[in-house]
Amino acid sequence: MRSRLTVRRAASLLLILLLAGCGTTKMTDTPRAATEMLLVSQAVDYAVGRLDFAPLSGQPVYLDTTPLDSGVIDKGYLVSSVRQQLLAHGALLQDDKTRAVYVVELRAGAVGTDRNSVMVGTPAVSLPSILPGIPTNIPEIALMKKNDQRGVAKIGVFAYNRITGRALWQSGPVEANSQLKDTWVFGAGPFRRGTIRQRAELAGEPLPELPELPGLHGDKNTKLERPALPAVLGEKGTKEPRPLPGASGREQRFPNDTAPPPPMPIPAAMMGVTGGPILANTPLVR
Repeated sequence: MRSRLTVRRAASLLLILLLAGCGTTKMTDTPRAATEMLLVSQAVDYAVGRLDFAPLSGQPVYLDTTPLDSGVIDKGYLVSSVRQQLLAHGALLQDDKTRAVYVVELRAGAVGTDRNSVMVGTPAVSLPSILPGIPTNIPEIALMKKNDQRGVAKIGVFAYNRITGRALWQSGPVEANSQLKDTWVFGAGPFRRGTIRQRAELAGEPLPELPELPGLHGDKNTKLERPALPAVLGEKGTKEPRPLPGASGREQRFPNDTAPPPPMPIPAAMMGVTGGPILANTPLVR
């Protein structure tokens, strides 16, 4: 009797295994790596954060992005960041150039990434084949390996009076960097740290925080703190500046959102004015 039950159970289990199906998950990657985009966008944030548009506060401004038409990477993000920075400093953005008193021209000298690698060990080597079936490729044997990626943004802006053509203000070249460092030790890794990471990671997983250790020389009141990673937004110990209002990632409301707009300029030709008055320092207003 027991043998029959055992056979039935075995047959039932075999039937379940035969009927069980399997599924597959399609995994895709974007054309650009997320790490590259984070490095570029953070470098842009740092550079735009150095721009002080205080001289344009309360003025109708048109942002000219024509110099960026030569194929600047992430042009949309750069333009939007500069527009936000202008608004944060009280400028009144105009979509129509003829309704602006001042024109701000934006240019980019460099927006991209660099990579540097250093390895201590034996690199991968391909040897000529001697006998068929015998491997001729020697894999990489790295005792220590380091890979550094850097995002770079170099931008510049200047402002001039649209009517008189006189210069008002210029920022000069503004350059900022973002970093990501990968390290392998005896094949273990990568250990990742940098400005685009809140804390150190191992193979994409955050490393656990080390507990506070008692201080040296038996002083119980002294704590041995864990070495801090480079700050992300310009804190003490980092070379990058703290972004000004408008370039930071935190939510905020601008205090001048309900202020009435100033009178818009009227082209002199529409009022029948010709000659010297067109070149006056003060534009005609309503």
